[in-house]
Amino acid sequence: MGIAAVVLLIAGCGPSGTPAPAGSSGPPSSASTSATAPTSAAVSTSPQPDPDDPIAQKLCDEIKPQLSDWRVQGPSLSGTALNIAVHEWALRNGGLAMSARVLADKPMIDRITTKTCPDVRTEALQALNLPNFASGILF
Repeated sequence: MGIAAVVLLIAGCGPSGTPAPAGSSGPPSSASTSATAPTSAAVSTSPQPDPDDPIAQKLCDEIKPQLSDWRVQGPSLSGTALNIAVHEWALRNGGLAMSARVLADKPMIDRITTKTCPDVRTEALQALNLPNFASGILF
């Protein structure tokens, strides 16, 4: 559960570890450019993990063994498990910066799983009763 606490701390902090101002999603130097551009445009300019990269496969490997538990536990408990799994993967494969990227670009998880393990993605979304992973990543 320590990972979840770290993720919650990250979610409420800016890039330097200080509380982020309301509506802030990037470093102060990019605030003036992202204020005029849509958030998705600002996110799309940052480097994205390559779905063919072994790191992408590690995300699928993190999710797949949990599918049977998620089916039994139902969407409420499994949603928390999804968040923990995604952020554990991010922390192991890029540290706090990757976890922050997931929070800033939640659809990244959908892009990676759609390309790398569409069958695992489909089964997980059915078990979680979600239209996509982005809507289930809360912290």
